[in-house]
Amino acid sequence: MWRRTYLLLLLVRIYLALSPSYIHPDENFQGPEIIAGQIFGYPNLKTWEFTSSRPVRSVFPLWPVYGLPMLVLQWVWTETGKEAVAPRLVYYALRLLMFILSFVLEDWAIHELVHSPRERRIAVVLVASSYVTWTYQTHTFSNAVETLVVLWSIVMIQRILDNKHRSSLLSSALLGSLVAFGVCNRITIPAFLLPPGLYLLPHFLRKPFSLLILGTTFILTSILGIGVDTIFYHPSSPEPLFQILRSEPTITPLNSLLYNTSTSNLSLHGLHPPYQHLIASLPLLLGPALLLFWYIRKPSLSVISALSATVLLSLIPHQEPRFLLPAVPLILSSVRLPSSGALKRYWFISWIIFNTILGVLMGIYHQGGVVPAQLWLGQQRQHDSGLSEVFWWRTYSPPVWLLGGKKLLTVDLMGMKAEEMMDRVTGATEGYKGGDPTSVGLVAPKSSVDLDAWIEKTKSVMVFEQLWTTGNHLNLDDLDFEADGIVGTLERVVGRRGLVIWKVSRIPEA
Repeated sequence: MWRRTYLLLLLVRIYLALSPSYIHPDENFQGPEIIAGQIFGYPNLKTWEFTSSRPVRSVFPLWPVYGLPMLVLQWVWTETGKEAVAPRLVYYALRLLMFILSFVLEDWAIHELVHSPRERRIAVVLVASSYVTWTYQTHTFSNAVETLVVLWSIVMIQRILDNKHRSSLLSSALLGSLVAFGVCNRITIPAFLLPPGLYLLPHFLRKPFSLLILGTTFILTSILGIGVDTIFYHPSSPEPLFQILRSEPTITPLNSLLYNTSTSNLSLHGLHPPYQHLIASLPLLLGPALLLFWYIRKPSLSVISALSATVLLSLIPHQEPRFLLPAVPLILSSVRLPSSGALKRYWFISWIIFNTILGVLMGIYHQGGVVPAQLWLGQQRQHDSGLSEVFWWRTYSPPVWLLGGKKLLTVDLMGMKAEEMMDRVTGATEGYKGGDPTSVGLVAPKSSVDLDAWIEKTKSVMVFEQLWTTGNHLNLDDLDFEADGIVGTLERVVGRRGLVIWKVSRIPEA
């Protein structure tokens, strides 16, 4: 029975992995956006993490995770005689890759960490039935990569502890490389690994050569990461790499640590109280599984890692649920189900409802029209659509790399006030040369009623032509319970869900 359940959950996971929902801009702009520009020459947008004088984002982890599959795709495509790899193919190939990494590495790690066959079956099914596994882990998040690094680092720690009579040199070497890779990926990884790692101190006292091997692989991997980052951030330097490494190395984890220890910097991204993770992040990620804290089997490395990270990351003023992503499989693999039959049944019902709702929301509808819209725009010939500039309003920032080689100016108006947006779009239709009227694109959610009023008000001056639309788009940033009430907000945001690409033209004066 559990095998059939697991296979069914795998189908759900792969379906949502290939559904183009858009959970957070970081899933594109901190990974594929950068590497696709490097490999395919696609126009791309580098965010502040990559353009500041002290860059805080390392490209070293991006190359093995995203760069290698892109290079393979490029090689295969070249061998077939075709000119360029389509962004659509790259996008879905990366999603499929993240599914495979989740299916193979995450589930394998659970098998390693849970020794009892019966408890292992429960742990694997719980992790596989979590919407976090279906969505966050199958998107191109650095947090998803961090989850895999944390799990396998704990596996290596456990292997070293279990093998008391040997030095466990291979496990020590892998642990050193994993930690260095993880620090380059996300500076928060020590919060998950430092407390479990303290259990290795007695082993290192008995087997100091293990510590030497661990330190050596950590240093070598760190040097490799610093070298890759230094080359990336000094592309036109005439000096040899060795000289740059000596005089001006780019150490992105250090820059990230210094940046995130400044409250003034974090205030730009939003400050949260220290209990934010406890009252908001964990309930959002785990839902009814929080009740199973009463049924934790015993203190283990997994539990220690999850709890220590929650405490340590709560000390940082800026907190987001995805920062605790590695804690989800760690906790779900460490709990037991209620012993009471009725209680167990009610818990299962609540678990299924919770993950179904969040899975559909985050896996299908959350900003689900942004990627398909950008892919559609990238496939259109300019003389067919008549667009050379597209304004995006009240959506997440569109990934520019999805346009491929198309020269289409993307203007992100974000949450700009409706009046200002109207002025920008209206001004753009006045033309670029000689005052001749021109057409521009406007991408906006259907739930924005301000756009309805504008269309009706200016219909004698402006012409709106709907070029493309989808209903699989929910804009949760458009919620306004204070102004519209609960029913009115749900009718507008959910009842009018969808995204539209408009062609906006000015009627020529007679």
